[in-house]
Amino acid sequence: MIIVPPPLAVTGSTGSLGGRVAAGLSAAGVKQRLLARTPRKAPPVDGATVLQAAYENTSATRTALAGAETVFMVSASESLERLEQHCDFVDAALEAGVRHLVYVSFVGAAQDAVFTLARDHFATEEYIRASGLDFTFLRDNLYADFLPGLVGADGAIRGPAGDGRVAVVAQHDIARTAVAILRDPARHVGATYELTGPEALSLTEVARQLGEARGEPVGYVDETLEEAYASREPYKAPRWQVDAWVSTYLSIASGAMEQVSGDIEAITGVPPMTLAQLLETLPANRS
Repeated sequence: MIIVPPPLAVTGSTGSLGGRVAAGLSAAGVKQRLLARTPRKAPPVDGATVLQAAYENTSATRTALAGAETVFMVSASESLERLEQHCDFVDAALEAGVRHLVYVSFVGAAQDAVFTLARDHFATEEYIRASGLDFTFLRDNLYADFLPGLVGADGAIRGPAGDGRVAVVAQHDIARTAVAILRDPARHVGATYELTGPEALSLTEVARQLGEARGEPVGYVDETLEEAYASREPYKAPRWQVDAWVSTYLSIASGAMEQVSGDIEAITGVPPMTLAQLLETLPANRS
């Protein structure tokens, strides 16, 4: 007997966001196909068919996509080749007969975005638009879950963000919003959503809340551009990656990440978590 995989496909299930989406869909009783470069790493999700696929326009990827009507497309890992990978995947989806891509983009995506990686997101959005596929773009703000990792060994967050504000958003809220969209994708065709938290915080305020959650002081050091590059030199990361790190803070300083959107509550009926609420759920901050 030939088993036909479900018409809903999810990429990135081996990562944090895609894994949350896959789990949320399963909890809602939605059957899905999980596309993974390494199938054995895909999470054990009820109602899921695991298929091998990468962000490449290969026969394996096209076969994995064949018959899929809607695809949740988590952006590929950060690299110099990410935009090329995205375009290859879009081409494969088009050739495989996919109808609708739900793409995870970034807030402020634009050709001239201050945050360098947001330019690739914009280019991906434009490529999807030009493909003729139906689309929904989820422009996520900075992940609140990642903020504790910004604190250095000296107990400080460092970067040239000035007094700028950022409407950080919990991955949990992004995932449940994506699940709501994927359960009824036709309602969201052609939409671009800004997925943010309920408040815009300065990094001074972020540091204070992180310190309260940790039970020890956390500070924010507003670096100059030169200081920012110098303080990241020990990581010996490639220049494009350092540019991305530093430009995240510059984007905050520019005001590009401060807008608070009501899209999450409008789609799900439930408001997103504040940073303080999220920090209460993180294991490292539980008493």
